[in-house]
Amino acid sequence: MSTTVGAETGKRQGSRSIASYLPTVARIFLGLLFVVMGLNGFLHFLPMPTTWMPAGLIAFQHGLEASGYMVPLIFGTQVIAGVLLLANRFVPLALAVLAPVIVNIVFFHAFLQPAGLPMAILVVLIELYLVSVHRDAFRGVLAARSARS
Repeated sequence: MSTTVGAETGKRQGSRSIASYLPTVARIFLGLLFVVMGLNGFLHFLPMPTTWMPAGLIAFQHGLEASGYMVPLIFGTQVIAGVLLLANRFVPLALAVLAPVIVNIVFFHAFLQPAGLPMAILVVLIELYLVSVHRDAFRGVLAARSARS
């Protein structure tokens, strides 16, 4: 990367502003968050809360576990999408796959565990920011009419 000084502007040419790194930082943060939390769903390396849990939260967890497939599906989806974000591969697909997971996380915290709502809102904001960065990839699925019909 060149760092020569332009004759007319006096600015460095070829240098990147801090804001240009924001999509990468957001993508890596979201990827790490989902890889760690997804792996924790399988390996249980983060401590479980020792405080009282509402009956609705316990019933929700038991329902997911009783299905036999939902818990591995949710955590497996988080790990795979998180790895895609970290690898910078198929980022729009990873964001689309994580969208319903994130919606569920927000509603889970809004109705069952409000203490985690600020973090859930932060995750929504990062997801929306990354979707806006990759908005060209979503143009086709957000079109009101199909060009091929």
